[in-house]
Amino acid sequence: MQVTETLTDGLKREFKVVVPATDLETRVNARLDDLKSKVRINGFRPGKVPVAHLKRLYGRSAMAEVIDETVRETNAKIVSERGLKLAMEPKVTLPSEQAEVESMIDGKADLAYTVALEVLPVIELADFKTIKLERPVAEVEESEIDEALGRIAEQNRPFSDKGEGAKAEQGDRLTISFTGTIEGQPFEGGQGDDIVVQIGSGGFIPGFEEQLVGVGLGETRSIKATFPQGYANENLAGKEAEFQVTVKALTTPGTVNIDDDFAKSLGMESLAKLRDAVKERLQREHASASRAKVKRVLLDALDERHKFEPPPAMVEQEFNNVWNAVQSDLKAQARTFEDEGTTEEKARGEYQAIAERRVRLGLVLAEIGERNKIQVTEQEVTNAVTEQIRRFPGREQEVWEYYRKNPNAVASLRAPIFEEKVVDFLLELASVTENPVSREELFKEDEGEGAGAGS
Repeated sequence: MQVTETLTDGLKREFKVVVPATDLETRVNARLDDLKSKVRINGFRPGKVPVAHLKRLYGRSAMAEVIDETVRETNAKIVSERGLKLAMEPKVTLPSEQAEVESMIDGKADLAYTVALEVLPVIELADFKTIKLERPVAEVEESEIDEALGRIAEQNRPFSDKGEGAKAEQGDRLTISFTGTIEGQPFEGGQGDDIVVQIGSGGFIPGFEEQLVGVGLGETRSIKATFPQGYANENLAGKEAEFQVTVKALTTPGTVNIDDDFAKSLGMESLAKLRDAVKERLQREHASASRAKVKRVLLDALDERHKFEPPPAMVEQEFNNVWNAVQSDLKAQARTFEDEGTTEEKARGEYQAIAERRVRLGLVLAEIGERNKIQVTEQEVTNAVTEQIRRFPGREQEVWEYYRKNPNAVASLRAPIFEEKVVDFLLELASVTENPVSREELFKEDEGEGAGAGS
């Protein structure tokens, strides 16, 4: 076998490989010899089929298997002997001329092909102890707890039937049945029975709930409303529909006193215990926001300290993923780049930069993790799968089977766990000081947020 390096250009490598036909024939004969004891052919005793006869029957398929196996083994050898780290799967170019292919499969010609590789760059890691970061922190104020309790109370307000002859008002809850048409024709999803709607909740398409104000129990009212341009069902987006709505029940919200009795109705011992539980939840939200902020600054610091050209194929793949998502979002919202105050060309440049940053940071984090033996345990992956399963009550077995049969899906859970562990490692090394801020400042979305390594 002869391997000749024909191209070295930045991170790109290309090799020409020639495997003599005699080597291929030896491997084919070995495969056929092994096959001799396994096949059953009329006229021959088991294990006594001549290799020449097997070659007539199975020679071409055996050669095709040998060629595939040889290419894979040779490529792996090229990578390992040269100590290369691949950015993408090797790109193999086999002969395309039919006569040449036939001659090779018939064992009359050498196997000659080229393999193009894109390798990972050598990354010189910075001294992470020189990184100085500020971690924004905000205390949970009593007023914030009061606001949260108010929202809980609003969600748990009791509703009682309105009196005879009463009319629906803002905040009332109605049980309705409806039939919708567009240009006089029924449409899919345009019918409903025993549907609960609260006027002012924004749960229905714009204009629907508002037109229920003043309707009475048992009354049928005709309502016209237009589906938003970005409606999930593209067939309905932007179209005006007319609904015949009948009110089957009409209730009004009562008042809620936030006291011990209210706390007990939620399963808590007392109002004080409820306040403590709310405070703990808010503290977790604050801690999550604080970590997101300091992680963002840490990634910025890593980006500044590690400037190198990322593998073009990896950047292209990441850009395509980002760009497809952007276009899908715009389409779903029926918006254009001009609506967003930019042009497609400018947006492409911005998202190209984001893709390059993500790939570069991903490689840096991977290098840090590898050098410092940071690994994701199977238990951590199992916990992540379990968390996903909990999100789909009633479909637990289906979700479990999905992850069991899809290694890529499991890998998508493993990657963010690995990233967070590397971030934890770096935060331990960096100099991090706490910076007290207001709650508004803590939860304020920074410009450019979301352009990190794993987001």
